[in-house]
Amino acid sequence: MDLPGIRKKIDELDKKVIDLLNERTRMALEVGKIKAEAGKEVYAPDRESEIYRRIDEISKGPMPKDALKTIYREIMSASLALEKPLMIAYLGPEATFTHLAALSKFGSSVQYFPAAGINQIFQEVEHKRADYGVVPIENSIEGAVNHTLDMFFESDLKICSEILFKISHNLMSQSERKQIRRVYSKAEVFGQCRVWLETNLPGAELVETSSTAAAAQKAQNEVQAAAIGSRLAATLYNLPIVKGDIQDFAGNMTRFLVISRQMPSPTRSDKTSVLVSIKDKVGALHELLRFFRASGINMTKIESRPSKKKAWDYYFFIDFEGHAETPKVRKMLDQIEARVKFLKILGSYPASLEKET
Repeated sequence: MDLPGIRKKIDELDKKVIDLLNERTRMALEVGKIKAEAGKEVYAPDRESEIYRRIDEISKGPMPKDALKTIYREIMSASLALEKPLMIAYLGPEATFTHLAALSKFGSSVQYFPAAGINQIFQEVEHKRADYGVVPIENSIEGAVNHTLDMFFESDLKICSEILFKISHNLMSQSERKQIRRVYSKAEVFGQCRVWLETNLPGAELVETSSTAAAAQKAQNEVQAAAIGSRLAATLYNLPIVKGDIQDFAGNMTRFLVISRQMPSPTRSDKTSVLVSIKDKVGALHELLRFFRASGINMTKIESRPSKKKAWDYYFFIDFEGHAETPKVRKMLDQIEARVKFLKILGSYPASLEKET
């Protein structure tokens, strides 16, 4: 087939694709009506997970599966926006890594609100000014984000999804590297780039900011200053990238949680997060962990935080595989609840597939 013939065939295929996408959207709108009548949330993480897994199963190439998932993310984003104008709260300002993680989850067709802090994200969702919130929970290098953990003490919001996001830190400045005397960024970012900074900018002053985007704003018009942040921040704030990928470890991942007012249904691969306060007695933590082993349920994370109500009194945040609505997990949680001071299910949600910046 010659070039004009191939292009004609592509045009014919494009028409079929567009017709099918519009038909799919009409079906999605019908689903939206049914969900609205049943009082269910518009965004369904369990269905999203099912679609991505189906892409893995049925796609035979040559288009890469990750590219197909990116396309479908935008298809689903457009459908969600047509069903209902969605507002997603994230840790602002624009171009933070939380913003990028939110975009990777919800796409470009929904609306976004840049919150001033993690507590405001919770408030926006609690007061229904936002439908969902995206908050950082832990980094593979620096560990837990304590402020987010603490917010779950009092909030009744549920975790409905998670995002694993590969973080790439970039040094950006209007000055050359040898002229930089001050670097702006978040404390956690400085920790993730510690070795590079000590080696390449040993005399520079490190100034903490509320976000990487705020750092870029400060460095934008300041001589001999730089910021560490995302490539999107460099573009938005017109800062040349002096050096890219300056994080100390290539596998620098941050885990984000999507918070909402409802918990999704079980899928083929779920994770549950709980908050537990154990009794003050010898062996209490060992007894708690024994229930997981006896039930054959894999614990993936445990993090302790002071209760702030009594000295040396701690809560434990625990992640494990499985959904709270399944009989096996429900039985174990009932056994634990009978033996601890306090048990709170923070959410059961589909386990995330890795996303990259």
